[in-house]
Amino acid sequence: MKFPLVSIITPAYNSEKFIDQAIQSVQQQTFSDWEMILVNDGSSDHTQEIIEKWRLQDPRIKLLTLSKNSGTGVARNKGLEKATGRYIAFLDADDLWTPEKLQKQLDFMVARNIPFTFSFYQQIDEDGNDLQKIVTAPNPLSYTQLLYCNYVGNLTGIYDTDFFGKIDISRFRKRQDWIVWLTIVKRLKIVHPVPEVLAQYRVRQHSISASKIELVKHNYKVYRNFHQMPVLIAFLAMIRFLITQLVLKPRYITRKK
Repeated sequence: MKFPLVSIITPAYNSEKFIDQAIQSVQQQTFSDWEMILVNDGSSDHTQEIIEKWRLQDPRIKLLTLSKNSGTGVARNKGLEKATGRYIAFLDADDLWTPEKLQKQLDFMVARNIPFTFSFYQQIDEDGNDLQKIVTAPNPLSYTQLLYCNYVGNLTGIYDTDFFGKIDISRFRKRQDWIVWLTIVKRLKIVHPVPEVLAQYRVRQHSISASKIELVKHNYKVYRNFHQMPVLIAFLAMIRFLITQLVLKPRYITRKK
């Protein structure tokens, strides 16, 4: 039995407004040897029916259904358990890829014999309008830089399971993507992005006001629970994180010309 080269994990919770576009952006990839594992995380809208429609049309699209909403960490891990591809990529149900995303990243990895890369991305609003902002990253990116700021957009990362195995993220409800990238970069020391915009991140208005407070809370938990830092060290790490967010990260968010 031939397995796909790339497994794309997409958790979906009440995503009926956007899920069609996310799936279409994967189907439009110039690289076609993929499977897309969509995990319906206890949705109460028409997400299930929409995914079923696509699954019947395209055998590369797989559906897993969770009986109750368990959070993106659990949903992603359930998808990861079913993944059969050598390379793992993530795409949330409201985000989009450009058509050459997979091909360019795989070519980049093969040419440099590296097991991980990511890319730049642009921001769009809920209606898909371009917000004229491009999110870049340090190149190269070190573990220390990543420790104090998640420069890797979840919708852009791709890693090689032949090198890392499948990276379990089930026990973390929030910030799982950052934990995956930290696990990878800690081992590699430095990583390189494909220095192009290969994805579109949708900025959701309803979550903006609370996101900063939630970010601080969950980042502190990463320092305490994942890194096992003592309370004082985790507190100091949070201060450095906040300084990085306010001073350094804005340098990597540019306006389109």
